[in-house]
Amino acid sequence: MTITATRPVLEARNVRKSFGHVEVLKGIDLEVRTGETVVVLGPSGSGKSTFLRCINLLESVDGGRILVDGNDVGYEVVDERLHELHPNEVARRRRDIGMVFQQFNLFPHMTVLENIIEGPVGVRGEKKQVAIERAKRLLEQVGLAHREDSYPRQLSGGQQQRVAIARALAMEPKLMLFDEPTSALDPELVGEVLKTMEELANEGLTMVVVTHEISFAREAADRVVFMDGGVIVEQGTPDQVIDNPQHERTRAFLARFL
Repeated sequence: MTITATRPVLEARNVRKSFGHVEVLKGIDLEVRTGETVVVLGPSGSGKSTFLRCINLLESVDGGRILVDGNDVGYEVVDERLHELHPNEVARRRRDIGMVFQQFNLFPHMTVLENIIEGPVGVRGEKKQVAIERAKRLLEQVGLAHREDSYPRQLSGGQQQRVAIARALAMEPKLMLFDEPTSALDPELVGEVLKTMEELANEGLTMVVVTHEISFAREAADRVVFMDGGVIVEQGTPDQVIDNPQHERTRAFLARFL
């Protein structure tokens, strides 16, 4: 894939985050450009998911800055100082960031179609028919065009996760975040979700994916980032990081999967 040389969609600069006395992120620097798929690998507790949650302002940062499409996610700069934005403005900026979680978080009392149009209609004030037409296109894209009237309880876990992906895409985000999207699935259902994500990567969606699925990282990633202990240990192409890791911590982690 050809990555455009424009301003990064995501810029993380010296991002720090602590929970109590435990420093979880110790100065993360990362850029993600338009159309790039970045896969973040690392052991449990390395800070991967916390970093994603900071990007989407589900967690506040204790230091550094995170910019999406050139804008600070939760702050504005006034007289060279950061000031917290009003919650309404935070919510508006967050619309540019889609997120798919480990759990599907679908509304159980709504049909698949209703789940997908809820954000565009309820949050953005989009006309219902416009949202419905987009939702139907997205359901076709994720292979679920025939399930628009189903309820979440009538779907497999893999189907629910694909609906969750369609729901996030319905907001037309500039950046998509995936936080271990297959970890809650039975093994036989993992492939259908990864296939959908690979297709999105091939179509040029800008994605940051936290996962333990090494095969997905190898096939779909433009860049692989390995995190451990709250820092980025190394990053590079899949060939560089997966097949020829330079750091002992990376080699030890990958030895569990390869």
